[in-house]
Amino acid sequence: MNKRIISPCISICKTDPLTGYCYGCARTDEEKKTWKNESTNNHWKEKNLKTIKKRMKGWQLVTFNESYKHKIVTGVSIYKKKVLLKK
Repeated sequence: MNKRIISPCISICKTDPLTGYCYGCARTDEEKKTWKNESTNNHWKEKNLKTIKKRMKGWQLVTFNESYKHKIVTGVSIYKKKVLLKK
C-alpha cells in the first residue's frame, strides 16, 4: 500500500497574475487539478513537491516549509488553524 502524500495547499489560495503560481503553495491551477485526481501517483506528487519548492525563495519557502510540516503532523496548515481558532 502506498503512503499518502499530503497536498501542499497551505490555505493561502491566491494566484499571482504574472507567474500563474499560487502565493501559498507555488502550484499552477493545472498542478492543483492533478493533485486532486485520484489516479495521480506518488511519484508525480513527490516530483511536484520538489518543483514547487524550487519556485519559492526566501520567506515564502520558509513559511511554506513550516506550514506544510504542521499540516503533515496535525492535518491543518498554520493559517487554517488560526482561522479556525478565531471562530
